[in-house]
Amino acid sequence: MRKLVALPVLSADALSSVAYGPEALLAVLVLAGAPGLRYSVPVALAIVFLMLAVGVSYRQTIRAYPQGGGSYIVATDNLGRVPGLVAAAGLMTDYILTVAVSISSGTAAVTSALPGLAGDAVPIGVLVIALLLAGNLRGVRQAGALFAAPTYAFVIAIAALIGFGLYHAAGRGFSAVPAPPHHAVEGVGLLLVMRAFASGSTAMTGIEAISNAVPAFKPVAWRNARTTLSWMIGLLVALFAGTVAMVHLEGVVPEPGETVLSQLAHRSFGSGGMYVFTQAATALVLLLAANTAYNDFPRVLFLLARDHHAPRVFLRLGDRLAFSNGVILLSVAAAVVYVAFDGRTDSLIPLYAVGVFLAFTLSQSGMVVHWWRSRSRHWRKSLCFNATGALLSAVVFVTAGITKFTEGAWLALVTVALFLLVTTRIRRHYEAVAEALRLHPQAIEVPSRTITPRSGSSLPAGQNRPPGGAEPPDRAEPPSGAAREGREQEHREQEDRESEDSPESISHLSVVLIDALHQASMRALAYAASLQQPVLALHVSPGDEDAERFREAWLLWGDHLPLRIVISPYRATVTPLVGYIESLHHQRPDLTITVILPEIVVRHWRHRLLHSPLGGRLRRALRPLPKIVVTTVPFHI
Repeated sequence: MRKLVALPVLSADALSSVAYGPEALLAVLVLAGAPGLRYSVPVALAIVFLMLAVGVSYRQTIRAYPQGGGSYIVATDNLGRVPGLVAAAGLMTDYILTVAVSISSGTAAVTSALPGLAGDAVPIGVLVIALLLAGNLRGVRQAGALFAAPTYAFVIAIAALIGFGLYHAAGRGFSAVPAPPHHAVEGVGLLLVMRAFASGSTAMTGIEAISNAVPAFKPVAWRNARTTLSWMIGLLVALFAGTVAMVHLEGVVPEPGETVLSQLAHRSFGSGGMYVFTQAATALVLLLAANTAYNDFPRVLFLLARDHHAPRVFLRLGDRLAFSNGVILLSVAAAVVYVAFDGRTDSLIPLYAVGVFLAFTLSQSGMVVHWWRSRSRHWRKSLCFNATGALLSAVVFVTAGITKFTEGAWLALVTVALFLLVTTRIRRHYEAVAEALRLHPQAIEVPSRTITPRSGSSLPAGQNRPPGGAEPPDRAEPPSGAAREGREQEHREQEDRESEDSPESISHLSVVLIDALHQASMRALAYAASLQQPVLALHVSPGDEDAERFREAWLLWGDHLPLRIVISPYRATVTPLVGYIESLHHQRPDLTITVILPEIVVRHWRHRLLHSPLGGRLRRALRPLPKIVVTTVPFHI
């Protein structure tokens, strides 16, 4: 991507947080009334410093991981498996809440402009999530001017809002308008200020998006990514600080029926077209921010499944080259969270901060270890930057976990713990299965010679007449004309049916599908060979390197049987298998093809979810083809 396209596409999540970050900060301070609101500017300045520190830290991540360095990858590489899983838990919580919070905040922007829809906020939000689900299952991609426009429109709208507001404030000598009186329910103290700091820090969500997408940039990719990240941080700081300054100067406080941005837009633009533009741009950029999670969440699940921490179904791409299972899981989880919290942004924010800064902390801590180990050029400076980012992120994480524990942060912490438990048990199961399937010399007997067709078995159906087959009736007085032709056609059809039904004349080919060389696949090969018919082994590989590795293993374990490898770069399995078998069927329509699959049979029902039911999917896909048989050879764990 060019930088002008990458900036709005990858910055949508971070920049759109200006719509709810300042409001989340004020929603805490207003609990202390006017004395609490006086801390809005100092707290905002502390958050701006945090943005700069974390932004500079991620510049070091981009330099160290030019192939893309998300929190899961960085933490796993440098801190170990468990910290990597904790970082993944924080990321996935972040992505789920990105959808829920962005949709709730976008719905609030719409209902602020159209108050009559306020009672339908939850159904509207669920409908939007359903539309995002449908669009991403169809293969919607974030690219081009179509997806860049909402972010640029939002930046223009907020910049205009800040500019008009400052112009009006200059007319009165930048004196602040007194805020409406609010009854204080809490006193001003360190705990209140720290809660406000943690809530306002949610304006930093999405900062790591550019470090994840470094390979998507034009060369030199890492240099362009760092430049784009710097522009994003600059815009985020300007919009966030400007919005808080306008809130302070205009005396705006959070109101139940209208967002802070809507109030500021009303004061700067009135209720005309510019106000409508601001609200529409806010809703659209929040919708785009929600959609960014649909790219990142399934990819993290893919990485987890690749490392055997998640079910293997998340490795599979759908027909539209999207990780369909991950998209569905994200939509369901986001919808449940959204409905459970009644679509209220202020209720979702406490959960949001925990996941975001947990991932930030582990990612930056991993970078500290990376620089300490590598000792590459300028490593001391990079280590200091990342250590500062890690420390500040840890402060926010601990603050959010403590101060917002009873407000919902406990749920995020419990979710992380459950995620860690489930993923470690999934890996333990896969390791146990791998041990049970591991090949040992002479563990499974396979034929030591190539199986060739027996005499006559390769002839087309209908040429091998069965013994005692039906003879044509009444040959003494053969019919003539149309009657003769009809009788001959009937005889030919009868011969074809008889030859197909006769075991002696059916031409067989056994195709054994092998995902890997293990005891289950060897048992399937042994079963196929026992039928004394030609056998073909078929393997689907995601790339040439994987295919070469499989071929080398095949030379050791199964070279006495013919092998065909189908390359499927998008990790699809059923479609290339069906395509290959269809081609075999069209080349030799006389063959009866028996497709043999090794099937792993597990003891507990919950473990069945971890193994793909390939047999059923293949049966449904091959059912329209005649003379195709699909069978499975079970291997019990």
